[in-house]
Amino acid sequence: MRFDSLRKILVPFLVPFYFNLYLCIWIMKQENIQSQHTVQQMVQQQSLTALQVTAVRLTEMSLEALEHRVENECLENPWLEKDTSQMEAEGQELSEGNSDDDRLNDYRSDDDVPDYLLRTRNSENTPENMEYGDTLSFFDQLKAQMAEFDITPHQEQVLEYLIGTLDDDGLLKKNLSVIADEMDIYQGIETTAEEVEQMLKILWQFDPPGVGARSLQECLLLQIRRDARNPLKKELETLMENSFNDFMHKRWDKIQRRMKLTDGQVKNLQREILRLNPRPGMAMGEKVGNANHQITPDFMVETDIYGNIQLTLNQGNVPTLTISEDALEMLKKAEGLKQGQMTRSAIEELQYTKSYVERGQMFINALAMRRESMTRTMKAIIHLQKDFFLEGDEALLKPMILEDVSNLSGVSISVVSRVCNSKYVQTSFGTFPLRWFFSLKAATQSGEDEVSVRTIKTHLRQLVENEDKQHPLSDEKLMQLMAEKGYRIARRTVAKYREQMGIPVARLRK
Repeated sequence: MRFDSLRKILVPFLVPFYFNLYLCIWIMKQENIQSQHTVQQMVQQQSLTALQVTAVRLTEMSLEALEHRVENECLENPWLEKDTSQMEAEGQELSEGNSDDDRLNDYRSDDDVPDYLLRTRNSENTPENMEYGDTLSFFDQLKAQMAEFDITPHQEQVLEYLIGTLDDDGLLKKNLSVIADEMDIYQGIETTAEEVEQMLKILWQFDPPGVGARSLQECLLLQIRRDARNPLKKELETLMENSFNDFMHKRWDKIQRRMKLTDGQVKNLQREILRLNPRPGMAMGEKVGNANHQITPDFMVETDIYGNIQLTLNQGNVPTLTISEDALEMLKKAEGLKQGQMTRSAIEELQYTKSYVERGQMFINALAMRRESMTRTMKAIIHLQKDFFLEGDEALLKPMILEDVSNLSGVSISVVSRVCNSKYVQTSFGTFPLRWFFSLKAATQSGEDEVSVRTIKTHLRQLVENEDKQHPLSDEKLMQLMAEKGYRIARRTVAKYREQMGIPVARLRK
């Protein structure tokens, strides 16, 4: 009787107690499982990120830089070897004319990118007319000087893009706001015209003096101001700032009267001006050879009369890498041994070998990812701009942005941006940087079709080239003629495109 009474009293208290106890134990187990899963997931994510970072860095490199990077990796990793036999086999395949379809296996995909004939080309198999650069290009020489200035990584990106915008003469023909817009559109780098101008002023401190100038007047002034030891510096500055128009038209009598110079002083000024270089970019070109020889194309695109397109990926002197068989054999034997069967030195040697084998395999995978990303990106560009690669007519270029290439290739926009920012393609019509193929859209007069801005610029350039040089076309007249061709653009747009192409106003084109 007492037991039943006691049970009635305790049961209402014990049931919630045991239920809560069970619930706490279950929650602790779930948290433990989730914690283990999170740790495992973090480890996997970290490994993947390391591979991606390596692949991205390799993708950004030029072919010459990649060759040095591979060579250094082979020197630092004792278990990474060059597979020379495979390189020789590839050379025989190319020379014997075997089917290129066999070499597409590693690059085929199920997306919409057409599988153009693809092959890898090493320097041993390069035709005689293939041009390579033995020394740093004009772009690389300027880029190397960036290390001398204390700037942030973001500013480095802006400055590097600015350097890449210079023309062959080393001058800057684009408006700073246009450059800022291009960086946002093509590179995903947010900046302003003011920040671009700040980086431009840093560029003015680079060698050769005058590089980055936006006009001939600015180019000569930059050189004059850099020459602090010139005893005629003050007079030269005054001449360029106040009498530049007279100087351009060789009105030395007006300059002499305005500046109150003697005949001897005029001759000294003329002698000093002759020492200035109106094309500072060519000064570097004379040291490294013709500009065409400075660029090593990363792709070669060849077309035949039947409309077939062959894409060649230039591998230069980059060898095929493998992991040493000795290292793999050592790791395989160690798998069958227990911890107690190995000495401490043997365990340390095993860990050393394993770490370098994993590092080497990651580097090999990163190289493969680089080839894959570059190939898919280039195939997408060929597909989107097929008419140009068949005909070579700049007017056939279609509007294309990074997102278009990314969607078609399956490669992320950031990787596409890195590939297109630093790679070149050699075609039957010349060698072009990949970013040259990108252009924004513009509407036609009917508003139904869209054409690339580059196409409009091409027609504008043709109108200027064919104009009567005694009566050059004004921007208003160019706008009317473009409208007759079916291109609906405003007069200020004509002026903007004309300035971007480095075409002076009508009164200066006589």
